[in-house]
Amino acid sequence: MTLLIAALVTGIGLGSMYGLIALGFQITYSVSSTVNFAQGSVVMLGAVLGYVFTERLEINWMLAYPLAILCCGLFGILVEMLLVRPFVERKSEAWLMATVAGGIFLDNAVLFSFGNEPRSLTSPLVQSAWQFAGTGIYPQQLLIPLAAVGVALALHFLFRKTLQGRALLAVVQNTQAARLMGINTTLMVSGSFAISAMLAGCAGLLIAPLFSVHSDMGTLFGLKAFAVAILGGMTSASGVMLAGFIFGVTEALVTAYLGSSSTYIVVFGLVILALTLKPDGLFGRPAVQKV
Repeated sequence: MTLLIAALVTGIGLGSMYGLIALGFQITYSVSSTVNFAQGSVVMLGAVLGYVFTERLEINWMLAYPLAILCCGLFGILVEMLLVRPFVERKSEAWLMATVAGGIFLDNAVLFSFGNEPRSLTSPLVQSAWQFAGTGIYPQQLLIPLAAVGVALALHFLFRKTLQGRALLAVVQNTQAARLMGINTTLMVSGSFAISAMLAGCAGLLIAPLFSVHSDMGTLFGLKAFAVAILGGMTSASGVMLAGFIFGVTEALVTAYLGSSSTYIVVFGLVILALTLKPDGLFGRPAVQKV
């Protein structure tokens, strides 16, 4: 029972983080049919900036964390302007490699300036563990799913209740019609990349106190999050979040009961099986072809 509780708490926390990052993939894909494959690097950027602002510059975390998330959003806009838009305008798929290259560039820029030694982002929520059924649980582990659900609800409110959000949904539904209605679709696409990067930066800040902060920490998180986005279905935001929880809990349970050496074999084997049975994702909808 102790092992099960520990695995469930860990899995829900990791799944929330995967869901946040994957939601960024889903947003940009829905708006522009493109994704930012540097998303994992933005996770790292959020954690590194959080460390630099709080530990080195000694800025209060209440200001430092929003500033780090804002910087991640600005990076997302740069990715769209420099690495995606020029190729999309020429109807080229080269943005795929360009965003990958952008992530590698960011990783190495941080490695050069930040160093390669792992560092710890201090947080009062990981100072002492709460005991529950013989299992030690850090408050940070409980904060992650709460924050993820809160961010998802905030995005739902943004899209449904604000003018900018409804404009973004209009672009998702029909780009040409939205443009004819006077909506600046280019601005909406840039905004989607900003939101995507801010979600990744937020995930990095949430997970950093539980992991070490270093220049390549986001690579594996980004790959897993992309698998979650595909598994949930790129057309369903709620499906992507649910797939994140499923993926995270499954990963934690497999690690707890079969060992870490079996984790990726079993988890990604199950992902392949699920996509074989449901190619559009567990919660996705097949595209409708008009003839």
